[in-house]
Amino acid sequence: MAERPVFIPNESKGPFVRKVDIEFKWYPGFAITQKRKSIEALHEGAKQKGIHPVLEISTKSENPLGTALSAFNLSLCFKNGRTLTVEQAYQGSKVFEGGGPYTEFYEMKGRQIKKDPRLKESGNLTGFNLMGIEWSLEPATAFYDWLYIHALGQNSELSKQVINFAGFSDIAFNPKKSLNCQARSAALYVSLCKNNLLKEALSGKSVYLEVIKVGIDPELKKHLLEKAGEPRVKEDNIQYELFG
Repeated sequence: MAERPVFIPNESKGPFVRKVDIEFKWYPGFAITQKRKSIEALHEGAKQKGIHPVLEISTKSENPLGTALSAFNLSLCFKNGRTLTVEQAYQGSKVFEGGGPYTEFYEMKGRQIKKDPRLKESGNLTGFNLMGIEWSLEPATAFYDWLYIHALGQNSELSKQVINFAGFSDIAFNPKKSLNCQARSAALYVSLCKNNLLKEALSGKSVYLEVIKVGIDPELKKHLLEKAGEPRVKEDNIQYELFG
């Protein structure tokens, strides 16, 4: 048996994303057929808890939508014409004690990046720098989520379909070993949409950080609309230069 989380968009007061741990039968092996058996078992376990339908977001997904939404495939377009996958943008923006950002990762395939020794040999991660926008390590998943929701927001066909799911999984994600999860980011996007806060979250870094910090609150929308009308801070101005 194994246990993996399913991430659920929240439409009520509290955090934007709820995590439900599901126990299910694990099918060992590296073959994609084994991974898909585990995914099926995970989703059946979620269904028994009333979470249905669930979309697997990974390159192992049987659903083409789940494959397209993988961070290795989902693209983010910049104003200068450059297009990066979420994985390229995230890995190429890492700043370590001993180096980085290694912007050459922007030109490499996601799996090549994962094998690059500098990710393990450059010391502790200290933050991120994406084309001039600096991010700290806190809140823990904020930078990764920010990249993902921007990328999904730019892909209208994908974003129209993703809102139809009750939950999201990533069979490769182990919360004991990893922090960021594309399934959680997708759930955050859906929750922001359903709470009518996506536009505010994408309006600038400072507003986005306030949105995810406060969570779902009846008074939040009014406050953010007022804040969105204030002069943008430096980081937000840079963001508009990036995304147009």
